[in-house]
Amino acid sequence: MASNQEQASYRVGEAKGQTQEKTGQMMGAAKDKACEAKDRAAGLAGHASGQGQGATDAAKQKALETAQYTKESAVAGKDKTGGMLQQATETVKGAVVGAKDAVVITLGMGGDNTTNTGKDTSTITEKITGRDH
Repeated sequence: MASNQEQASYRVGEAKGQTQEKTGQMMGAAKDKACEAKDRAAGLAGHASGQGQGATDAAKQKALETAQYTKESAVAGKDKTGGMLQQATETVKGAVVGAKDAVVITLGMGGDNTTNTGKDTSTITEKITGRDH
């Protein structure tokens, strides 16, 4: 049977995979929109060739604006999913620490925290991250 820490690590990995997949889908959609805008601009440019250079330039500018908007939307989505992944990681870390502490207390291995007996009292989070949480 997998430990709570292994299960938590698995869930974090699974969430990361899902986030990467969603980001890939968003980037693919952004690329598709940019291609559509380019094709539309090319069509407008061909149509506008009899109407002068101004119409062609306007179509190109509109295509560039559409592509930029699509790119910014994809980046914003990626940033949002990254933030959610970080929050999920912190939640899992907290749950792992809580579970470890509960086991230590249940087994009576916690000892009296008022005296220093030379035992390692750092939490699993401190050991994993190398910093005090």
